[in-house]
Amino acid sequence: MKNNWQIYRYESLTSTNDEIKKFCAEPKRRPVVQTRFQTAGRGRRGRTWQSLDGNLFFSAATELPIKDLGVLVLISGLSVLQTVRFFAPNADIKLKWPNDVLLNDAKVSGILLEKGPQDYIIIGIGVNTAQSPHTSDMLYPVTSLHEAGINVTADDFLQRFLIIFNMYLELHAAGNITQIRRQWLENAKGLGQPLQVCQDNRKQTGVFHGIDENGALLLENNNGISKILVGDVFYIEKKKDE
Repeated sequence: MKNNWQIYRYESLTSTNDEIKKFCAEPKRRPVVQTRFQTAGRGRRGRTWQSLDGNLFFSAATELPIKDLGVLVLISGLSVLQTVRFFAPNADIKLKWPNDVLLNDAKVSGILLEKGPQDYIIIGIGVNTAQSPHTSDMLYPVTSLHEAGINVTADDFLQRFLIIFNMYLELHAAGNITQIRRQWLENAKGLGQPLQVCQDNRKQTGVFHGIDENGALLLENNNGISKILVGDVFYIEKKKDE
């Protein structure tokens, strides 16, 4: 699989995920849309994604069957994690199910996948390269690469990400899904530990047992092992005397 991504850069857009759809009209294209500012950036489950100067906002589109959406979530998160490691090999970087990347236990990147036109899946990614938003309605602590002493521009991060992302897409095309899943689990935060999953008005507590071949979270409790497709994960910290 050639690393022939076509990058389209803008000063401002409503959303890179929306803009990239116009480049998906023809098959076999590999578009990437990057913008300096987003005026209506989206996060998971209808949340907004704040646009701060110097951060990275982009979307990539690749042709894959919709059944591969779960694996593509794993690939996207791994690619962000490995890109951070390229610039900072000793960084405390972890993956948080389903599609967040944590640096020093705080969110540094979020990923939103959507079905695009034709056979395209759109991967929207935001990385706090320069600064992090801090508002009262944040679900989790947030940070930036710069705050962690990792100084890299948004453009340089994107270029390295696409190289790594392409490598994982090649692994997927070769049928190495087990290897991708294993790598994701090796870098997951909280594996084997208690957590709570919030789904609208429902909350479930159990032990993070892993993920299945499609990227669903496996939650183990007294009722057995449940497969969870969507939800917000909160880690349950053990008491010091336990």
